[in-house]
Amino acid sequence: MNLSELRKENEILDIFCNLVSIPSPSLKEDKVIDWILNFCKENGIDGRKDDYGNVYIYVPATDNSKEPLMLSSHMDVVGDDSPVNIYLEGDFIKAEGRTLGADDKVGVACALMLAKELAGNEEKKHGGLEITFTRDEESGMSGIEHVEFNKIRSKHVLVCDADKLGQLQISGASYTNARITVRALKGGHSGIDIGDKTRLNAAKLIAELIADFPQGAYYTDETGVITSCNIGAIVAGGIQNSVASIVEKGIKTNDYITEIMKKTSTNIINTLGMASYSIRSASVAKEEELKALMQSIVDKFNEKYKGLAEAEIEFEIHLLPFERANDDRIEKVHTKACEMAGIKNEISSFHAGAETHVYCHNKNAKGETFMPVLLGLADVYNMHSAAEKVDYMTILTGYKVIKNTFLVFNE
Repeated sequence: MNLSELRKENEILDIFCNLVSIPSPSLKEDKVIDWILNFCKENGIDGRKDDYGNVYIYVPATDNSKEPLMLSSHMDVVGDDSPVNIYLEGDFIKAEGRTLGADDKVGVACALMLAKELAGNEEKKHGGLEITFTRDEESGMSGIEHVEFNKIRSKHVLVCDADKLGQLQISGASYTNARITVRALKGGHSGIDIGDKTRLNAAKLIAELIADFPQGAYYTDETGVITSCNIGAIVAGGIQNSVASIVEKGIKTNDYITEIMKKTSTNIINTLGMASYSIRSASVAKEEELKALMQSIVDKFNEKYKGLAEAEIEFEIHLLPFERANDDRIEKVHTKACEMAGIKNEISSFHAGAETHVYCHNKNAKGETFMPVLLGLADVYNMHSAAEKVDYMTILTGYKVIKNTFLVFNE
């Protein structure tokens, strides 16, 4: 069977193929926004665009005693605005020589299909379906930051943006940078002054300090890694002249570290060393515990080298965590929905950021804090690359999962 035949037999695949055939790099989503709004108009779905260009869709409740549920996906893709020519290879849909955009147009397609099935159908009793399609998730997450949260009725949000069918990710890590600075209070000449025990070398000292810091997974539970610490870089020593030489001569190389090392100064007792770390955590308590441990290591260092050297650590928060909710309703609903679709779900934590992290720190129209989760509705491979592909069979099953989830939620 070819792709045209598949599209004729499966409306969800046709919607998906239409979406991925429209290039929509971050902040250049206008054409796909127009297509979505036209789809809504043709199918009697209430859809509108907000001031920032995010799309909001609402299917009214048929039973006001039930709660509404929201689906959320992003419309932008990694890649440029060049033509997207899609084709079928075995069970995989691909794009010629570029990213396909299955991330996150699988989510958009499934949400639109569900909205079409529910629109105007009074027989299915439900508390209403809300859908938000955001812009610019891939490059800056500015779309989610401009969502009109105070107009959303739902408390539970299903962010359909994971890359494996059956995934239900119930927490996600924060992203905090830690910067450590060590200053030796006296410098000197590596020959003349080397015997002076009050002249300590900051490059040696920062190596000693970070040797005491944790590295890798700091805390795990049944859902995976919850809190971690990773060193990003160490900069110390007499590299100033070497770096200046690279800049002046305009040297281009893929190995700047080796190029810098060729001309480092070794005749200096160094006075400055710096290191950077990333801290990720899906638990505020565990992140604070890790940061306190790192601070205590710095404090002990300063006690040991008082009057000779000093160290400091600074923390800079870039993304707040998406913590696991106390309410496990969606976990139970999703488990049943997957069983109905003939698959087993996988409940886990993910050690990265997503739009879930923004939802969980905002409130809806009723003043309730959102309870988001991250769902996978298809198996997407090689995301963000020219080799990206999606197993179309999993899209078919993924749509069953999201439809079942909505139905079970409204039982």
